[in-house]
Amino acid sequence: MRTLVARLDSDGDVLLAGPAVRAAATAGEVVLLCGPAGVRAAELLPGVTRIVEWECPWITNPAPDVRPIDVEAVIALVHGVRADVALILTSFHQSPLPLALMLRLAGVPKIVARSVDYPGSLLDVRLTGDPDVPEAHRALEVALAAGFALPEGDDGRLAVVEPPGAELSRPYVVVHPGATAPARTWSPDRWAKTVVALTAAGHRVVVTGGPAEAGLTGHVAGACGTDLGGRTSLLELAGVLAGADAVVVGNTGPAHLAAAVGTPVVSLFSPVVPAVRWAPHGRHVLLGDQEAPCRGTRARECPVRGHPCLDLVDPADVVAAVAEVMT
Repeated sequence: MRTLVARLDSDGDVLLAGPAVRAAATAGEVVLLCGPAGVRAAELLPGVTRIVEWECPWITNPAPDVRPIDVEAVIALVHGVRADVALILTSFHQSPLPLALMLRLAGVPKIVARSVDYPGSLLDVRLTGDPDVPEAHRALEVALAAGFALPEGDDGRLAVVEPPGAELSRPYVVVHPGATAPARTWSPDRWAKTVVALTAAGHRVVVTGGPAEAGLTGHVAGACGTDLGGRTSLLELAGVLAGADAVVVGNTGPAHLAAAVGTPVVSLFSPVVPAVRWAPHGRHVLLGDQEAPCRGTRARECPVRGHPCLDLVDPADVVAAVAEVMT
């Protein structure tokens, strides 16, 4: 049995597909179709046999042009996979049907997805509705509908391959200030003040971020924190997070990576997307006004002056939340 699992967006989304991937892997090979922003996470998922990368024009932001040559190439590539079944994993605001059409043209004999739109002959198994369940459960339900179940002893939590140990003296707390969508994280000065507050409370603070966030992490670390911005791969970041007592982070991929390595999370969570679906899939404390005017807008840039959903959170609140998740 060879299963094609499609999750075409970012690292965090791919990490949340992990339980569904593990369920599919009980029946044989799993080929993961993902976008460029999700490849790093795909490489960390247990159960993945092969990765196929494609920049999908109705998922990626900013979106690439739709070019017949690209579509034809992906159809040919998927045809060569010779999948027995495909699981299309989407969020509530995404349609699986454009991809289902391409997979049908590629000869995939069985396609399973959740769709609020009438799929005609594009889907063989269609899940309907949009219940408020965590995103990882939502993906796992698609696998279950295809006839796959988690192996005995698998509790359905997020998981990654064993990361390397971090060369950091313990104990420490990780602060990860960046996010691909600015609306989903705190302002830089708030992060910097929190590093000072955590240090004053007796914590050693390690600040992490990607290569493009080196300026941000340097500002946030200041004179108190250890700046690792741009100095770790995603696998190495997993090791850093695994060694931490707690991780303080916005609604972004490393929140889910922390959950995958079993580290509790203090989540600065903007309600532009529902926390019931996107909060860290593990032990966490949620901070931020979940009833703010930006609620449910899916905005990438904050639509409300002053970013009140998060910037009304005080650094002292973070210090208290870190103490709570550590007990």
